[in-house]
Amino acid sequence: MSHADDFTPDDDAYDSDDGLEYGLAFDLQHDLAAMRAHYRFAGLSEAELTADPYEQFAHWFTEAAASELHEPNAMVVSTADAAGRPSSRTVLLKAYDRRGFVFYTNYNSRKAREIAENPHVSLLFPWYPLARQVVITGTAERVSREETTAYFRARPYGSQIGAWASEQSTVVASRAELDAAYERMAARHPEGEPVPVPPHWGGFRVTAETVEFWQGRENRLHDRLRYTRTEKNGWQADRLCP
Repeated sequence: MSHADDFTPDDDAYDSDDGLEYGLAFDLQHDLAAMRAHYRFAGLSEAELTADPYEQFAHWFTEAAASELHEPNAMVVSTADAAGRPSSRTVLLKAYDRRGFVFYTNYNSRKAREIAENPHVSLLFPWYPLARQVVITGTAERVSREETTAYFRARPYGSQIGAWASEQSTVVASRAELDAAYERMAARHPEGEPVPVPPHWGGFRVTAETVEFWQGRENRLHDRLRYTRTEKNGWQADRLCP
């Protein structure tokens, strides 16, 4: 994955083809059925959980970063439009605290348009080498303009220009056209000079309603411990069947 703040593939990695020979399709399905990892990691018990999910997330995130996973802050953000049709993409987590989890994007992108229609979202951190997942459900809202500006100023110059050059989620005729847009914006805002924050670009903070910590275990009897926000703004932790 690149170091851009979000990456959205235009097409599925694999698309079925009516012309695919039956034998090849059968072999592929057979191989997929045989793919199986055996998890022998230490488990996760209720006694180990911290008082709230944000502290537990900080603990697991520290371990993920220390294990030298590639981009441990990569997460899958799933949204749905007003009709309930879902979409997912990978973005990078840029901040978290007890207020929520923050990522940045173009406010004209598909994800931002869907959040405007339906603020309920899901976040998934897939830490496969550790046999761990964190699944968060909650609501997203825009961060303050001051917070967006502070983060934008900290971005590399190329990423700042890229935020201006890309009309995210819209059709572009060619890569050459996208590169030309970048060059035009780079000429308008030369390196070394302040780049203004695009008015159509900024952050979202996801306030958690549930946070599930998933630890792979042997025999598919995984540990799933889920925090749920209570009416008194506290948290209740429950174990889920795998």
